[in-house]
Amino acid sequence: MNKTILIGMSAVALTIGACAKRTPPPAEVTQPPAATTDANSTDPSSLEVVELPALQADLVAKAGSDTVYFGTDEYSLDQATQTTLAAQARWLMANPGVRASIEGHCDERGTREYNQALGERRANAVRDFMVSQGVPTSRLVVTSWGKERPVATGSNEEAWAQNRRAVTVIIR
Repeated sequence: MNKTILIGMSAVALTIGACAKRTPPPAEVTQPPAATTDANSTDPSSLEVVELPALQADLVAKAGSDTVYFGTDEYSLDQATQTTLAAQARWLMANPGVRASIEGHCDERGTREYNQALGERRANAVRDFMVSQGVPTSRLVVTSWGKERPVATGSNEEAWAQNRRAVTVIIR
């Protein structure tokens, strides 16, 4: 074979090989929601929850926070919590193409079952407030993680206070 043809064939093979080895861009994080028992909650097994980090950052920037905190064994919304949630609801109303997973969390104390139920009550309280602000229920999914996903480790009041929370996670 001619040297020019071999060089040309080698270049084509390298180009095709390089394209074949290209790795796809990292996919968005997908998390299955935890089971809930609320009759108004969406069946989590029927959902694929895909988080949207850029929109999540926009929510935090414009609403001030994606997280609200609760007292020990509480799920009621104080005035500061309502102010934060009202800002989140305004952001959701301004972005009608997105949905949100309202995720309830607890500290490490208590049984798994108790914390699962308390996390759900927290998430439901947040959802109900957002609905009262005009966000359609169909755009909100309630998820309880109980004590399974702490943001702070440690067995002290500082860590527990950070883990008693509800987080509004923007999803597709």
